[in-house]
Amino acid sequence: MSAGPVESDLPAGIGRPAHRALVAAGYTRLDQLAGRSARELLKLHGMGPKALGLIRIALTERGQSLDD
Repeated sequence: MSAGPVESDLPAGIGRPAHRALVAAGYTRLDQLAGRSARELLKLHGMGPKALGLIRIALTERGQSLDD
């Protein structure tokens, strides 16, 4: 029996592969990505520059950022 959908506020435009990669790594909330390095996130299978850019924008809108 599978669990229901994971609640997430990750940007919708990041695409399914990136979303799955983040959720599999334990990131379901945008706040959890604040302070993480771009290099660390790009190592996740399914994450790419487009998704990373959308995450940066979403974090900036909240006054947060990745740790570069």
